[in-house]
Amino acid sequence: MNFELTTELHPAYSILCLLLGLTYAFILYRKHYRFEEAKPYLVYIMFTARFIVVSFLAFFLLTPLMKSLLTYTEKPVIIIAQDNSESIVAGKDSAFYKTAYKEKLRELVSSLNQSYNVHAFAFGDKINSKDDFLYDNKQTDISSLFNEIYTRYSNRNVGAVIIASDGLYNKGNNPLYESYKFTAPIYTIALGDTNIHKDIILKKVNHNEITYLGNQFPIEVVIAGHYCENENTKIVISKGKDTLVNTPVFINDKFYTNTFSYNIKATQEGIQHYKVNVLGVKDEISYVNNSSEFFIDVLNGRQKVLVLSNTPHPDISAIKDAIAANENYEVDEFTIAEFTGQLNKYNLVILHQLPSQEPKSNQIIAEINKQKIPVCYVLGTETNINNFNALNPLIKITEKRSNWNEIQALNSKQFNLFTLSDELRSFLTQLPPLMSPYGSYKLATSADVLFTQKIGIIETEQPMWLFSNVGEVKTAVIAGEGLWKWRMYDYANHQNQNIFNELIDKTVQYLSLKVDKSLFKVSCKNRFNENEALLFDAELYNESYELINDVDVNIDVINDDDKKFAFSFGKTSNAYRLNAGIFPPGHYKYVAKTNRAGKQMTQTGEFSINALQVEQANTIADHHLLYALAHKYGGEMVYPSKIDQLIDLLKKREDLKTVTYSQSKLQEIINLKWLLFLIILLLSIEWFMRKQQGSY
Repeated sequence: MNFELTTELHPAYSILCLLLGLTYAFILYRKHYRFEEAKPYLVYIMFTARFIVVSFLAFFLLTPLMKSLLTYTEKPVIIIAQDNSESIVAGKDSAFYKTAYKEKLRELVSSLNQSYNVHAFAFGDKINSKDDFLYDNKQTDISSLFNEIYTRYSNRNVGAVIIASDGLYNKGNNPLYESYKFTAPIYTIALGDTNIHKDIILKKVNHNEITYLGNQFPIEVVIAGHYCENENTKIVISKGKDTLVNTPVFINDKFYTNTFSYNIKATQEGIQHYKVNVLGVKDEISYVNNSSEFFIDVLNGRQKVLVLSNTPHPDISAIKDAIAANENYEVDEFTIAEFTGQLNKYNLVILHQLPSQEPKSNQIIAEINKQKIPVCYVLGTETNINNFNALNPLIKITEKRSNWNEIQALNSKQFNLFTLSDELRSFLTQLPPLMSPYGSYKLATSADVLFTQKIGIIETEQPMWLFSNVGEVKTAVIAGEGLWKWRMYDYANHQNQNIFNELIDKTVQYLSLKVDKSLFKVSCKNRFNENEALLFDAELYNESYELINDVDVNIDVINDDDKKFAFSFGKTSNAYRLNAGIFPPGHYKYVAKTNRAGKQMTQTGEFSINALQVEQANTIADHHLLYALAHKYGGEMVYPSKIDQLIDLLKKREDLKTVTYSQSKLQEIINLKWLLFLIILLLSIEWFMRKQQGSY
């Protein structure tokens, strides 16, 4: 380690520090009459101690820095990533991969450790640093492995990456097209069986996640048969003890694939459990991939949305289609002159360019406000701004010369009613401008602004898209017409309207959702995968509706066999959270309880855990992918029987070398603790000697 001293001022000032210390010590000890009995060398010691201390203290005023150069070496890092998914042991060689192969891999790690730094990982649906593999992961994501390796080793001397897998992935992107940011080669160990065996496979079950009571919902069953020609099987769909579908299937080809479509009626409300089973045939290699279970949430009625407009406009179609894309909503659309229905059957009313000059519009808006129905105003050139100001509590617009501006949307950082995707926020500035009233805007104190206006190149604080929740009434204002252009621009750039639909869907969802004023709330997802931990959130409020967490909250999770699993919530800053861990697939209910001030409060709910069987859907190893991956990144593919070849292949590489790193470090000398102790020591020695000589 090398080091040097530098200061903020010219080094010549250091001489002044020495002169200052010398002068101070000389003045203090220039006469010896106070130390007549002291030996001269003791005076010189005290003189020297005072000289050093004062010089150091003066030198500190120059803000001296110590620049050190640290040098260290690092051997090449060899990363070994082992596929830990169920598909590795789904074939006939499962015993080999559980015993002999593990021993071979340990020997490889031990041999490589003699020359390299070896780091082993297990990957599947998650990535773990471990050297024991249970082959129990429910999914395989090879692409995320690259990102994880780069995150951990981006500044390290990575020599090579060894991936041991069967090449089957069912999560994430194709690893051949994933960004690999290292120059280190990739070697692959080809696991699994590429032979095709006799097998019937339930490849996929396509279904809706939600449906409505009394509706027919579609189910698509995709089955495959390998070497099962001239065999008979059946597709059976059941719910509990009831058989809903029983379809005979004749397999007429060596490599058979077919899709069967069914419509099932939803007869019960809540989360319903269904099972699909394809009957096995004699001597097939695996029966695990013959069945699948799924859950559908059956709702009792959609949210109803009414879109009222002054006159026909392309915005109406854009808004209506975006809402209808979500099955939770049913949309009715009328002009103000046509509407004769009942307002109280709607959960939300969207008013496009209303109120207008049409007198009926004022009456309808007054009735909407009276019935406390959530409302969304979309302003346009036909809007009567004076009537609008009188009828809505959210915003007042003072028009200037009845002009209109072309405005673009800007994100508001203070908005927190709901969250928009990063794709929507980044795409927002590219969207075409809307036509908005020109004037001054005065907001209510309850307003939450989602977007502000950008006029030309000027970014303003005037609202464009805003919300308010006063009491139990929710209101929104979109201060501009031309939303149809946003939907078309979204399609032109992405070949879909997902971004525009998201914006409308989040707006409608917030407005139509009834405000829950209960003092105790518990929430969790309706649907989990079996490799996901169960996460619950709970909130407790006092009578002033302020968040508190001064009491305990307990919850019982109950499975289909009425077995209870008891948990207690942990406390966050002002709420509660629980990670209940991994549960087996099935349908569950929960009962959460708390007691505050002698008042018992309870919340109930239900959720489902879906079984993941994608690892059994394909048991034929994809060694072509492993071969292509290795050769694309300068490595080679080997088989488990020749795993020792990897040692020779790595030793032959000239680019696997030990690297020497140098790191420069700058530190203020005043922060060095040993200098403080040295100064204290010198002052202590001087003080002690002066006391011994009878001075002060």
